[in-house]
Amino acid sequence: MLLKRVNGKQPAFGKGCFLAENVTLTGDVQLGDNCTVWYNAVIRGDVNSIRIGNNTNIQDGVVIHGTYNTHPTVIGSNVSVGHNAIVHGCTIEDNVLIGMGSIVMDGCVVESGSIVAAGAVVSPNTHIKSGSLYAGVPAKKIKDVSEEQRAMIQRIAENYPKYASWIEEDDLPF
Repeated sequence: MLLKRVNGKQPAFGKGCFLAENVTLTGDVQLGDNCTVWYNAVIRGDVNSIRIGNNTNIQDGVVIHGTYNTHPTVIGSNVSVGHNAIVHGCTIEDNVLIGMGSIVMDGCVVESGSIVAAGAVVSPNTHIKSGSLYAGVPAKKIKDVSEEQRAMIQRIAENYPKYASWIEEDDLPF
């Protein structure tokens, strides 16, 4: 894992976090408890702060960044950020699923209980109301999140610390 101090600020993380060996965290980054950050993820707090709540998973290949002097990134608790997503200078509240390969841009707010579908591009300054499912390019509201989808958001958030516990740290013989 690559941890770098930037302008005197260094990444910090809470209890029970899993950080894969090849993640990069730089600068003003704070993770809560029981977060998981997976292979090839980059969380770059060099130009603005990044705050991540508890029990949030940042999956493989995710890039999280902010915009200099204007847009920090705030991600709540029980959030799943899917493989290869980009989260940039925005606010994502609690209990949200950001789908694989999606992009959430500067100034966006994704309220709790929402889903950004895989591959969606959420244009700058979009405000996604609580319990909404957004999809497409540019992303638009498709429908309200169902009870089944709310349960899925919770299940995914609960599963990632379990997945991290399965990883064996022993060196393999090859």
